[in-house]
Amino acid sequence: MTPRPSRSILGPVGLVLIGILSVQVGAAIAKGLFGEISPTAMVWLRLATSALVLAAVARPRFTGRSRQDWLVVLAFGASLATMNWAIYQSFSRIPLGIAVTIEFIGPLTLAVLGSRHARDLVWVLLAGVGVLLLGLQPGDLDLLGVLSALLAGAAWAAYILLSASTGRRWAGFDGLAVASIVAAAGMTLPALLSAGSELWDGRILLIGALVGLLSSVIPYSCELVALRSLRPAVFGILMSLEPAAAALAAIVVLSEHLSVLQWLAIACVVAASIGATRSGATPGEEPGEHAHPPGTLAT
Repeated sequence: MTPRPSRSILGPVGLVLIGILSVQVGAAIAKGLFGEISPTAMVWLRLATSALVLAAVARPRFTGRSRQDWLVVLAFGASLATMNWAIYQSFSRIPLGIAVTIEFIGPLTLAVLGSRHARDLVWVLLAGVGVLLLGLQPGDLDLLGVLSALLAGAAWAAYILLSASTGRRWAGFDGLAVASIVAAAGMTLPALLSAGSELWDGRILLIGALVGLLSSVIPYSCELVALRSLRPAVFGILMSLEPAAAALAAIVVLSEHLSVLQWLAIACVVAASIGATRSGATPGEEPGEHAHPPGTLAT
């Protein structure tokens, strides 16, 4: 018997929403520990957890690789490490929802630059309005926090571009697994220098592993299953809810409340991202085709 359409749609959409919430709850839990351990060390714990799980699942093949294969995956790993380090530095200084909103300007700009329609400039203007609204209440904004979020957004855009190049050279999830190992390795020394012996506290290690599972492993698994049947345009629209999800997670986990003006700013950026995603959608595109990379490693 043919399943009802509502059930076939609800499944993958629900998985993506679970993934989005998992990412942001993980980020909020991580921020709650910043008084005990540095953001850099927490990033390393998250990356190390995801690298171990991905390597165990993918079991990447390292032999027989060309020099270009390694250059691409090393760059992919560098963008992954930079993206995570920068966003953690950002929301250690400014509210989580605002940090993710500013970070989203990176992939949004990339989407608009890839458009062939001049009308899509309206989405740039709408996102610009959102940023201006954030600037009207500078009391919650630390300059270094804002700059770190912008750096995270730029690294996110690079991550999207490099994920496509990596996917063409590394089969399956080998590229992401190797890039995760590269990112974790690159963050090891900074993490040790910033945290010292506190990094090996059993409680910190357990919570760090939990953050890795919530922010990477669980949402990545959800999105992987969802993308088998979910059109990329729908996936992209759902991913546009990340800033709002971050703000909600911060309220629940951290009691980090935003003003009406800040919520309006988030709404502008979310609407701009949804608009840019809809404009870039290709009619008749098959599920999984040209899919956005999973957003699990972005926040």
